[in-house]
Amino acid sequence: MSSILPGIILTLGLFAFIFWPDKNPFVQRDKTRADYLRERKDVIYDNLRDLNFEYLAGKHPEADYAEQRAGLEDEAAQVIAELEGLAPPPTPSRKLRV
Repeated sequence: MSSILPGIILTLGLFAFIFWPDKNPFVQRDKTRADYLRERKDVIYDNLRDLNFEYLAGKHPEADYAEQRAGLEDEAAQVIAELEGLAPPPTPSRKLRV
């Protein structure tokens, strides 16, 4: 019994060290409007890329492709315009060496 107890303690300590989260996984930082818009822009670009691939594979007729592409491009333009309209993030200032 006395040789099992240190092994159990060591095992529990190793599990706690390996699997203990650095931060609370249930707490997320608040998303800003810019974060949301960047994610939306990435999704729209992915959709455009997929649409182009499917068109080249022959899955969409030309009329549907043109209509869907125009809609996605308009949406992307709106998202980019709103993203550019937001205040830019502060840039780190450079210190001049004298």
